[in-house]
Amino acid sequence: MVDPVPRAVCLGEAMIMLAGETGAPLEDVETFRRSVGGAECNVAGGLAALGIPTGWISRLGADGFGRHVLSDLEARGVEVGGVEDDPLRPTGLYVKHTIGGRSRMHYYRSGSAAAAMDPAFLDRPAVRSRLVGAELVHTTGITAAISTTAAEMLDRLAGLRDTLGFTLSVDLNWRPALWRDRDRDTDTDTGPLWRLLRAADVVLIGADEAMLFAGTSDPLELRELLGPRSTLVVKSDAHAALALEPDGRRTEVPALAVDVVEPVGAGDAFAAGYLAGTLQALPMEQRLRLGHLSAAAVLAVPEDHAAPPEPAVRQALLGCSQDDWAGTQVGPAGISSPALVGGVV
Repeated sequence: MVDPVPRAVCLGEAMIMLAGETGAPLEDVETFRRSVGGAECNVAGGLAALGIPTGWISRLGADGFGRHVLSDLEARGVEVGGVEDDPLRPTGLYVKHTIGGRSRMHYYRSGSAAAAMDPAFLDRPAVRSRLVGAELVHTTGITAAISTTAAEMLDRLAGLRDTLGFTLSVDLNWRPALWRDRDRDTDTDTGPLWRLLRAADVVLIGADEAMLFAGTSDPLELRELLGPRSTLVVKSDAHAALALEPDGRRTEVPALAVDVVEPVGAGDAFAAGYLAGTLQALPMEQRLRLGHLSAAAVLAVPEDHAAPPEPAVRQALLGCSQDDWAGTQVGPAGISSPALVGGVV
């Protein structure tokens, strides 16, 4: 049974993903595997899998793809009562094409139902009631990019944060193609994405994307650019994640060794793990470890989401020594670690 009172709410677009995995040129692919993608719904599913009552709010086309998104998220334990159907606009989709060992994404989301979200969307009773009850609301820079009205909605969301009392979490998820020809919208002084990041209580940002977006990946320089409010979490891909808290405390945790199958979705899984640890009031080191564990589970599968390790495994790895953490290996066959009874699960 999906909890009707979510502690966490994720706000953003979900899309249907069609994956062609034959290795042939896209024009020759005849069969595609369907799944559900989208940063915020990936995070919602990850939070629910970690035992956090979680809702996802957005707009979907009143079409078969939209209905599949709802049934998929409900099956993963996500509450979707705040989602609005649009009879005129479609559910967005994207095609993932793997060739030569590399995955490329082709997006078909222009004019989607989610892109029509606007500030008034937050006044819908089904949406407002979930925001009122939430301890944490999570969104990403992708939602700010899909339309001007969606960016305006996030400005309003940031304004509601202090009134309603939730923690606002934002993952940068920098997508330059979505901001093309919108130079003023990415201005460091006036751009909506900069405003959103500066308003957030938690900012998650990859070192590589920080360099492209902000011109630096140095946590202290990013702090200067983003202001003093947030806990800033800088992820350095396969190397480490560093949390810089408003009071200046720094915590760094190395990533796990992973036999990577597919990198797509790992950032969303890290966000889900870190935010679950935040809502569970774990120490900062364990929040970052839970982010790494969740990301590693996704890296080891071809899909862009995966079940996290079992609770007993998580507990053992969250509390293990640094040497045991460094000796842990994750791959398609499971987890090998000196911290686990028998060494392998």
